[in-house]
Amino acid sequence: MAGRIVTLPGDGIGPEILGAATQVLDAVGEFSYEEQPFGGASIDAHGTALTDETLAACRRADAVLLAAVGGPKWDTTDPHKPRPEQGLLGLRKGLGLYANLRPVKPLEALYDASPLKREIIERTDLLVVRELTGGIYFGEKTRSETAASDQCLYDVVEIERIARTGFEAARSRVTSVDKANVLETSRLWRETVARVHSEEFPNIELEHLLVDNAAMRLIAAPRHFDVLLTENMFGDILSDEAAMLTGSIGMLPSASLGAGGPGVFEPVHGSAPDIAGQGIANPLAMILSAALLLRHGLSREDEAAAIESAVDRALQDGLRTTDLGGSATTAEATEAVLAHL
Repeated sequence: MAGRIVTLPGDGIGPEILGAATQVLDAVGEFSYEEQPFGGASIDAHGTALTDETLAACRRADAVLLAAVGGPKWDTTDPHKPRPEQGLLGLRKGLGLYANLRPVKPLEALYDASPLKREIIERTDLLVVRELTGGIYFGEKTRSETAASDQCLYDVVEIERIARTGFEAARSRVTSVDKANVLETSRLWRETVARVHSEEFPNIELEHLLVDNAAMRLIAAPRHFDVLLTENMFGDILSDEAAMLTGSIGMLPSASLGAGGPGVFEPVHGSAPDIAGQGIANPLAMILSAALLLRHGLSREDEAAAIESAVDRALQDGLRTTDLGGSATTAEATEAVLAHL
């Protein structure tokens, strides 16, 4: 049966890289696509980053493929004006997507593109598991002339379910990240993760790491990590830090999953408005996000592995987009991947 995929091109380079991903998907199977406005493009057309129609279409889909949102055109500090990022938060909440998975595995062909020494990053293979619907991003916000506040709130059920996701994904070790020396939410996080570990996953090693220590160790010894389990804001920051291990944020895919509904699959990078429309955006993170869609969204492991292998071999053959120090265009990068499928 053909998978029903809602596509959200969004802003900036979004439409360009999304086209690359659907080309690659069409090379491995038959899918139906339904495009919907999202982010800044939706603000321009409808006055909101996420319309009820777009959310309803996403709920009907088997999976959602999202490119990128945002840009200087919509940047504002006015709390009453819509922002593209509100669409992301609304989509996660509306679909109940509480787990964000970001695999970080530098490819051998790109070891020298990383700002870190080869001997530090080689054989790194970690997964950031980030809680996606709680914490400071969703807490109550206040603003006056002279002060502002953002509430950070977590309950036990939210922590339990993301902890299970992390333990289930681990091969040997979960590193739970918090700031338990300062934050009450982090103390609840640490206690809850420890209890889920002892009651349900005693065969997996668990270590607790303060977020500042985790940030340092991610650069000094990334091979140490198997699964990094984090709350929302820490995960947002650490996963972008981890992205640079690969040499370019243009290489990292992500999957956002919930309890049974459609998942959302998107590259980690932004909309890169400075290069939009030039045909030079790196489509590989978008293509790898399509592979995660096949694996986690449609349970098509063979096709997912085939795409990942094709990306790896294209890079081994010398494919380099501008962010990787080369000159390949979006179209040339897509063709190189298709040639290896």
